[in-house]
Amino acid sequence: MKWNVLVPRNLARARPTGRSIGIAAGVIVALGLLTSGLWFWSAAQEQRGNTAYGATLVRVRQAEAAEAAPEAKAAAMADLERVLAEYPSHPMAAQAAYSLGNLRFGVGQYDKARSAWQIAIAKSGGGTIATLARAGIGYAWEAERKLPEATQAFETELARLGPKDFYYEELLFDLARVQELAGKKDAAVATYRRILKDVPKSVRAEEARGQLANFGAAP
Repeated sequence: MKWNVLVPRNLARARPTGRSIGIAAGVIVALGLLTSGLWFWSAAQEQRGNTAYGATLVRVRQAEAAEAAPEAKAAAMADLERVLAEYPSHPMAAQAAYSLGNLRFGVGQYDKARSAWQIAIAKSGGGTIATLARAGIGYAWEAERKLPEATQAFETELARLGPKDFYYEELLFDLARVQELAGKKDAAVATYRRILKDVPKSVRAEEARGQLANFGAAP
């Protein structure tokens, strides 16, 4: 006995036609071309950023020299602001923002220096630049004789670091200095003792002992 197998019409219609296969292939090719185009555009954009940041940072180094004219410093700051605006996500943006803060600090623009260093912190994702930028914020507060703010800045960064971390010892001396300037003798004594305890092999250990002796305090 023979059985007739019937193929439902909707199943037959569900089979891809040559036209639909061609359309799908075209879409895949188009997506591939789009992806490649975006990759090449991104690579070209990064290369342009490399060139822009490289040239700008060379001019910045020249402007940071002690003998550099005020006009050169102003031009370097303008260049840094421009390149940061044009390539805000570039890997060198953190370095540029940190350099901008340094230049602004050097010409006494302490509030703007802090703003630039905040940008450097945000773009760096941590590490050496972030530590130096946070220290710079403390120096800017200190330069304005806003010692409580400077103290807090140094204490906050020290809380993030350990005795073996970069800039830890320097920040302790910074903290002790502003504590002295603020007339907080006991706090300064405690910080100098902390230096001798946390960094016993410091090349500046004698400096800490000398400061303690000036206060009439034992190490």
